[in-house]
Amino acid sequence: MASGDQFQRFLFEDSQVRGAWVRLNKSYDDIGSQAPYPDSVRRMLGESLVASVLMSSTLKFEGSLSLQAQGDGPVSTLMAECTHDRYIRGIARFDEHAVTEESLQALLGEGRMAITITPDKGNRYQGVVPREEPDLAGCLQDYFERSEQIPTSFFLFADENGSAGLMLQRLPGNTEQDDDLWNRLNHLASTVEAEEMLTLDSETVLHRLFHEETVRLFDPEEVAFRCSCSRERTLNALEAIGKDECYDILDEQGSIEMDCQFCHQHYRFDRNDIDHLFTGHTLH
Repeated sequence: MASGDQFQRFLFEDSQVRGAWVRLNKSYDDIGSQAPYPDSVRRMLGESLVASVLMSSTLKFEGSLSLQAQGDGPVSTLMAECTHDRYIRGIARFDEHAVTEESLQALLGEGRMAITITPDKGNRYQGVVPREEPDLAGCLQDYFERSEQIPTSFFLFADENGSAGLMLQRLPGNTEQDDDLWNRLNHLASTVEAEEMLTLDSETVLHRLFHEETVRLFDPEEVAFRCSCSRERTLNALEAIGKDECYDILDEQGSIEMDCQFCHQHYRFDRNDIDHLFTGHTLH
C-alpha cells in the first residue's frame, strides 16, 4: 500500500469479542503539517484521528464518524473525522502562547466532547462523550459503556512521526467464557508498548499480544488524508449565510474568498457566482 497507513479488523474465534488496529504515518503528517502544531497538540490530534478510524469500524452504512471537542483551554477546538472508506481529516485550533500542558483535560479545559455519526443517507446522530477520565482512551471507553452499553477498550499512541491504536469490543450475547476472555485480552493489550504500536505491522503486534488465542484477521485497508471540501459545498455554506450578507461582502470587498480550514484549498466567488446561487441565473 502506497501510504503505509493501514487499518485492520480482527475477531477472536468462537467468541463475541472483536477488535481493530490502525497505524497512521503519511496521513498523520499530511494533517499535522496543515498548522504549526505544538507537540502536545499534535499528539492529541493524532490520538483523535486514530480513535475516529477505530470507531469507524462500527459503521454499518456509508457515511462518516467524527470526534469533536470544544473547550476553554489552550485548545479551543478539536475535530477528527473518518469516512466508511477510511478517508480522514482533522484540525485543532489552539492558542500558541497558552499551550504549556500535555494532558487532554488540561489542553481542552472545561467544555464538551461528542461523537457525531453522519450517514450519506439518513439522519445524523450525536452522542455526548463524558469528560471524567484523564485521557481520551478512558473518555471513549466511558462513552461506550454508558451510552452504547457495549464494553469497549481503546489503546491510543502518538509521537511526532506517527500515531497508532488498538480497539477491543465485546458484543452482546456473550457468555461466562467470554467474561474470562475479555478480562484476559484487556490485560494482554494493556502490556503493549508505544514503540511496538508505532513501528510494527498489525500481524506482529497481534501475534505478540494474543498468540495463545485464535485470531481471524480481515483484509487490511488503506487509510489516507482526503478533505471533503468542494466548490459546491462552499457555495452551500454561503447560501446558509444568506443573500443579504453575501451581497454586503461583495459590495465591500468585490468578491468572496474562503479557505478550507482542513486543507487550505482556496475558493473565490464573484458577483456572477452569487447571482447564480440566489437567483438560478447570472444577472451581470
